[in-house]
Amino acid sequence: MEAAQNGPAAAAGAPGTVTLDLAVESPEQMRDLGRRIAAVLAPGDLVMLTGELGAGKTTLTRGLGEGLGVRGAVTSPTFVIARVHPPRGTGPALVHVDAYRLGGGLDEMEDLDLDVSLPESVVVVEWGDGKVEELAEDRLHVVIDRAVGDTDDERRAVRLVGVGTRWSGLRTELPGA
Repeated sequence: MEAAQNGPAAAAGAPGTVTLDLAVESPEQMRDLGRRIAAVLAPGDLVMLTGELGAGKTTLTRGLGEGLGVRGAVTSPTFVIARVHPPRGTGPALVHVDAYRLGGGLDEMEDLDLDVSLPESVVVVEWGDGKVEELAEDRLHVVIDRAVGDTDDERRAVRLVGVGTRWSGLRTELPGA
């Protein structure tokens, strides 16, 4: 896994935004990235995942679950919308949400009580763009893209965008970045 140089898009981000671009070569590396991100997560963190179907959002979340030491197999919550994985020890629970089928914004998601879960959990939302940003001023947005023009089906370009002061040290805090 290689870190790429930040380009003009990073400089054009909002104040308090930190961007880190990575190349991920395999599902195993995607899972490893999840474990590395988990090492810097804390209760109250919101992680938003964006990427097409099959990009690796759930694979990354499996790594987050392993890194956080939660119980239960991390699988896609597409048909149940949200799954809660309690911690094995004293760490935070992982709340894994799939907002793909939810059309509206935060109002439509109120029944999930994410705002109640957030302070003591790590909340990961797939397909949350335009739906959950209001949950937390500080959040980590992970954008996963298939490498354009690449013949390797497993290669991904991953952009980590830390929004807010909570993520100001993202480049130095993320192990191996």
